[in-house]
Amino acid sequence: MGHGSSRLRRLVHEAAKFGAVGGAGLLVNLAVFNLVRSVTELQVVRASVIATVVAIAFNYVGFRYFTYRDRDKSRRTKEMSLFLLFSVVGLVIENGLLYAATYGFGWDSPLQSNIFKFLGIGIATLFRFWSYRTWVFRALPAREAVAGAESFLASEPTPPTEKPKPKQHVS
Repeated sequence: MGHGSSRLRRLVHEAAKFGAVGGAGLLVNLAVFNLVRSVTELQVVRASVIATVVAIAFNYVGFRYFTYRDRDKSRRTKEMSLFLLFSVVGLVIENGLLYAATYGFGWDSPLQSNIFKFLGIGIATLFRFWSYRTWVFRALPAREAVAGAESFLASEPTPPTEKPKPKQHVS
């Protein structure tokens, strides 16, 4: 098991956490979409844009405080600006597909609207995962990450029932 497998393991772990937040965001998005459609007379794409915006806000909180809580927080304004920029691109991808299905092909039954909303979310999610991890929630440089982990470990008291284990040096 070399360097590549640990990197793959971290990526899989990150993708799972991204997926957990994204899955919850998907439910928020679809629930708000169908709620707005049932209680208002708004057109389908407008209802979808409202739902997407609510999901974007939900996802930012989830990504910042769960998926990427260990990432650099020193550039919060830049981070939020980039998050909003890439979220808007995702919104255009997601709702552009729904718009094309609704107005280009006339597929506008509730089932068809949900299918194209879901497909749009899927395509936009691939874009968001790439852009958020590449540009928004940047990894800390390794030295800062190690220093941060060491200070975190140093501040954590050892439970009194456990004796600290001697450090083993691997050659």
